Amino acid sequence: MPTSARNVLGTLLQTCSLDPVTGFYRDGCCNTGAEDLGLHLVCIEATAEFLEFSRAVGNDLSTPIPEYHFPGLQPGDRWCLCVQRWKQALEAGMAPRVHLEATHISALEFVDLEQLQDYAIV
Repeated sequence: MPTSARNVLGTLLQTCSLDPVTGFYRDGCCNTGAEDLGLHLVCIEATAEFLEFSRAVGNDLSTPIPEYHFPGLQPGDRWCLCVQRWKQALEAGMAPRVHLEATHISALEFVDLEQLQDYAIV
């Protein structure tokens, strides 16, 4: 789905993942809107360590939930993560790597570009 949204670099927001399909709107992009109360803005690449951290703080991203068409994440999967969860992981030293081109510009209201760049996948 084409988007006119911008990423943290100021260019057009790129697709984060279509396998598994991610994004609040399940359009593959970290698009956001008034309905997205969790602010799923940061395109991450999951690691086993991050998935375990996320489960430990109450957000199990590994277990499939078929009724929500959620396959459960595996290490290496890209996913639109809530910006506050990414910030929490950053503060705990467990932040996953980030795809800057697919991370929504609104993330900069919560974290600095430099913080995201420190975890950027290049």
